[in-house]
Amino acid sequence: MYVCGVTPYDLSHIGHARAYIVYDILLRYLRHVGYEVRYVRNFTDIDDKIILRAKEQGEEPLAFSKRFCEEFHKDMADLQCLPPSEEPRVSDNIDLIKDMITQIIKNGYTYTIEKDVYFSVDKFPSYGKYFNLKRQNDRPGARVPYDSRKRNSSDFVLWKSAKPDEPSWDSPWGPGRPGWHIECSALSVHYLSSSFDIHGGGRDLIFPHHENEVTQSCAVCTQSNVSYWMHNEFVIVNNEKISKSKCNGPTIREITKNYHPLSLRYFLMSSHYRSPINYCSKRSLESSSEIIFYIYKTLQDCEEASSQFRDGSYKGSIPSDIQNLIDSFRVNFETSMSDDLRVPQFLCKDLMELLRIMNIILKKNFSVPSVAALRKEVHNHLCILGLMPTTTCEILEQLKDKALVRAGVTEKQVILLIEERRAARENKDFAKSDKIRQELDSLGISLMDESGRTVWRPSMADGI
Repeated sequence: MYVCGVTPYDLSHIGHARAYIVYDILLRYLRHVGYEVRYVRNFTDIDDKIILRAKEQGEEPLAFSKRFCEEFHKDMADLQCLPPSEEPRVSDNIDLIKDMITQIIKNGYTYTIEKDVYFSVDKFPSYGKYFNLKRQNDRPGARVPYDSRKRNSSDFVLWKSAKPDEPSWDSPWGPGRPGWHIECSALSVHYLSSSFDIHGGGRDLIFPHHENEVTQSCAVCTQSNVSYWMHNEFVIVNNEKISKSKCNGPTIREITKNYHPLSLRYFLMSSHYRSPINYCSKRSLESSSEIIFYIYKTLQDCEEASSQFRDGSYKGSIPSDIQNLIDSFRVNFETSMSDDLRVPQFLCKDLMELLRIMNIILKKNFSVPSVAALRKEVHNHLCILGLMPTTTCEILEQLKDKALVRAGVTEKQVILLIEERRAARENKDFAKSDKIRQELDSLGISLMDESGRTVWRPSMADGI
């Protein structure tokens, strides 16, 4: 599997998060069902945008992009995205790219203007047909300034001649650097071969980037042998796609400052990957945070109830109705995931229904083996989806810490207010008691009276 990576000139936004969570889920699921997966994801670590931003910051471009590659790795780790098998950077693979350009030139598909090497789409009659898109979908100048020297507006650069004070490498056509499209063709062929199974990326890459990839690869290898092309849809803010260049959406780091990364991961998993997902600021993430807390609180309650069976000694003693429930849960999971990764179907329907039943069982004279078996089943499936990075206790504490950050209070302050509320109730000052509870609830902190004591948990704030 080859997935187009980021151009690291700034912190990644939640649109990037969605893309790489999608392919992380695919990676995890393919491994779960028994495939060995070689996953390659590149870094476009030299690019016009990188050069411009580095110049503004007074940094050397490759050092600048390396810094943001490291920031990207931190974000991916927070979101529980597994590292790829290979993560090549363009700057480390210039020779591979030059070799492919050389072959394309030999095969007669190029022309040169002032040491810039262009692919001539007029020499490739099937250009634009691979993804069944019309030429007018091409928007000259959408990514880089339009070059009026080109013979055809759809022609694209393979090698850019060197400009003053820009990184460059020697080549048969003079000093310069690769164009954007050629890198993915060269890297995928080198790290996977000319024939591989899956190529992924955002929908905005279909044309011209992926069309140009296919064109280049066919110009070298006669045909493109990618079995499946996958494209995830965008994250939308105010009816517009989130874009790093437009700075019109939050970065991953801005979100995870106030919300647990699993809340963001769950939110981005809650819509099918081929459907746009609308980000509505707090409303989107508060709801996901509430659901995430509910999931892990249910698991924790089950762990406490079934603690004597942690060694798995309940095997063979599960009631038939519970086993049937587990079997159905597994079948539904496999059915949903195998049908084009229908993750929302599983999360919002099957998982929620099983958690509801688990909570009902916990309130009754429950069978400990049943609770232990159900907990294990949910735990295992959350692991497959990248939603189970650590213990439930740790996750719940982290979720509570984030809730305190959003509320702008400390846990000590919350406990003092709980004590103040308890005293008010003892004095039958129910108006004050209700006021304290309502004020905390408006901050996203819910008080729960349980067995003669009051505990707090995150909740959705008023109006959310």
